[in-house]
Amino acid sequence: MGKSLRVIVIEDEMTIALLIEDMLIELGHEVVGTAMRLSQALELARTAAADYAILDVNLDGRMSYPVADILSDRGVPFAFASGYGPTGLDARFVDCPVLTKPFNSANLAEVLKLIAAN
Repeated sequence: MGKSLRVIVIEDEMTIALLIEDMLIELGHEVVGTAMRLSQALELARTAAADYAILDVNLDGRMSYPVADILSDRGVPFAFASGYGPTGLDARFVDCPVLTKPFNSANLAEVLKLIAAN
């Protein structure tokens, strides 16, 4: 495995957020913050010392694109998590990695390998 990453988890469903956190820890990474609502996610994106973020595209009916914009401005890479896969993304994010829900730790590890290798 590559280096350990500090990861932000943005997910509006508690059980899925906990599952992602468990997968990250199992893979040797550290969860530095979790947000379930857009306002919390925006704050984390602005302030958390993170190497990577996993963003649910839809946070309780609100799109997470403003969070992605902040992370991009800060140079923090991220992957979207979506039940719709890449087809549901805004056109400006088509090149971003997407974890299609449901995903497992092997899928997550593959996405994280891209950043950990750098």
